[in-house]
Amino acid sequence: VQLQAFGGGFVQPGGSLRLSCPASGIIFGIESMGWYRQTPGKQRELVARITSSGSTNYADSVKGRFTISRDNAKKSVYLQMNNLKPEDTADYYCNAFLRPRPITVSEYWGQGTEVTVSS
Repeated sequence: VQLQAFGGGFVQPGGSLRLSCPASGIIFGIESMGWYRQTPGKQRELVARITSSGSTNYADSVKGRFTISRDNAKKSVYLQMNNLKPEDTADYYCNAFLRPRPITVSEYWGQGTEVTVSS
């Protein structure tokens, strides 16, 4: 089972980006999925998370600007980022708790995708 994040890039302040993260491999179920970010010298921090029932939570710094969603059929999680600010610049990582076997839940991380917000 693997996660792979896509969609990072360079954008000016006020711009938008959409991150995608599909899971591949044999998966019997998907529990919660989320996005984290990290800048050099700092701990990785939660950006947004979505449960299997669709409940969401966001970091205060992104509320009202970012939207997390998931498509279980595509085994994917997305992050729509609007009104981006320079302080959103970071490497973004997707995270998921998946069932690689019917009664086993394991945590997986995707590789980072870089987001740079600058004028």
